[in-house]
Amino acid sequence: MTSLSVEMLAADAAEPITSAGHAQLGIAVLAGIAVIVLLITKFKLHAFLALTIGSLALGAFAGAPLDKAIVSFTEGLGSTVAGVGVLIALGAILGKLLADSGGADQIVDTILAKAGGRSMPWAMVLIASVIGLPLFFEVGIVLLIPVVLMVAKRGNYSLMRIGIPALAGLSVMHGLIPPHPGPLVAIDAVDANLGVTLALGVLVAIPTVIIAGPVFSKYAAKWVDVEAPEKMMPQRPSEDLEKRPGFGVTVATVLLPVVMMLAKALVDIIVDNPEHTVQRVFDVIGSPLIALLAAVLVGMFTLGRAAGFTKDRLSTTVEKSLAPIAGVLMIVGAGGGFKQTLIASGVGEMVLDISKDWSIPALLLAWLIAVVIRLATGSATVATISAAGLVAPLAADMSTAHTALLVLAIGAGSLFFSHVNDAGFWLVKEYFGLDVGQTIKTWSVMETIISVVAGGLVLLLSLVL
Repeated sequence: MTSLSVEMLAADAAEPITSAGHAQLGIAVLAGIAVIVLLITKFKLHAFLALTIGSLALGAFAGAPLDKAIVSFTEGLGSTVAGVGVLIALGAILGKLLADSGGADQIVDTILAKAGGRSMPWAMVLIASVIGLPLFFEVGIVLLIPVVLMVAKRGNYSLMRIGIPALAGLSVMHGLIPPHPGPLVAIDAVDANLGVTLALGVLVAIPTVIIAGPVFSKYAAKWVDVEAPEKMMPQRPSEDLEKRPGFGVTVATVLLPVVMMLAKALVDIIVDNPEHTVQRVFDVIGSPLIALLAAVLVGMFTLGRAAGFTKDRLSTTVEKSLAPIAGVLMIVGAGGGFKQTLIASGVGEMVLDISKDWSIPALLLAWLIAVVIRLATGSATVATISAAGLVAPLAADMSTAHTALLVLAIGAGSLFFSHVNDAGFWLVKEYFGLDVGQTIKTWSVMETIISVVAGGLVLLLSLVL
């Protein structure tokens, strides 16, 4: 465990900054979340500013001195950015290399060349899941939309039959699988084992994406039968390239960090001795920082140089990949500040005390809290971070496997019913040329299926692990 993690745990265990009772703390939480929701939805304020103001409002409503509330917020922001900021940046670089080199297009074209007819929705969910590993959800949508529209048009498929599997693959990766920001922050908040969370996340993701993707797309295509809009067919990145990397080496590069992190988890289980040389080596190899850094460095050769990129072009690609994530970093950081304010106010302990008298399992409680915040704020990342801060004390007595399942329960809840306060809702609506009602019947229902199925699978796994 890093010194940073130790400091965070020490901060989490510190005395609350307020001595307010459960009733006042409960009202303070609701008021703080209400402020965030109001600022985001009514006043269209950026989520970073809304979370900052909401955190201070929470401290004030809880009766905490403002200076202490500020300290809690800034400590939470700093530790969160320090913990996951580099990982988000490395993921963005890898994603940009994958897109600009034509590697993503190579994966798409190779799989589509071998698929057809009834297998096409399955091919689309496979493409989206592989490409979605290193990419942010919004980037994945922009990258895959031309493919979805092209396949639907040329193969005379219903747009929903092709589009829903692609969206499901991206969404499941975004909500459940590190190194996406939400799962990473939740892992950090509850001190879960990243490798175990990744392994269980993949186990939950596979049946979830099948049900929400190819299976549900049959019904979505009947409910909303629309054609691919011509005006939304943009140029693909690789159309301007003379050459692009091969299929095998591209997939290997994308999966490299996943394999490294899973290898660490496997060695942890088999060796189970932190002082053993083999386990110590794999603790380094399988750390998210080293795994993603290795993938980026390898990708510069296997993706960038294979596409004919010069050193200057590679440098430009890396530079351009970092600018768009500034907003993501600040939102994640402010979410960490809000989480720390919750903890410092004693809200986590309040949830722990109250839940002792309830018959609701901890995993279900975590899922429900994430659902409520997701419905209110529209942001899966904000829902994940806030819910993780609220239920972190519940993880204190959990096993390694159940702590990982707690992260997955939160991630599943954070995807519940995307609607008009979610940027992803409007992104899907505009790209697919749908109206609001059609978007709810397809995208919103798909997100709800993902949330419910994944949540149910997490609860089932908790019974056998």
